[in-house]
Amino acid sequence: MDINLLRSIVTVVALIAFIGIVVWAWSDRNRARFEEAARLPFEQD
Repeated sequence: MDINLLRSIVTVVALIAFIGIVVWAWSDRNRARFEEAARLPFEQD
């Protein structure tokens, strides 16, 4: 296995991880939790 093949594999794995994080962040399942967290700085104690 040469270094270029290893670099290609790491690049593909990083891209798949990035796409997975984007899908997770934009999923409807997490929307309510993220909206609640976004409102936290504006809430009064």
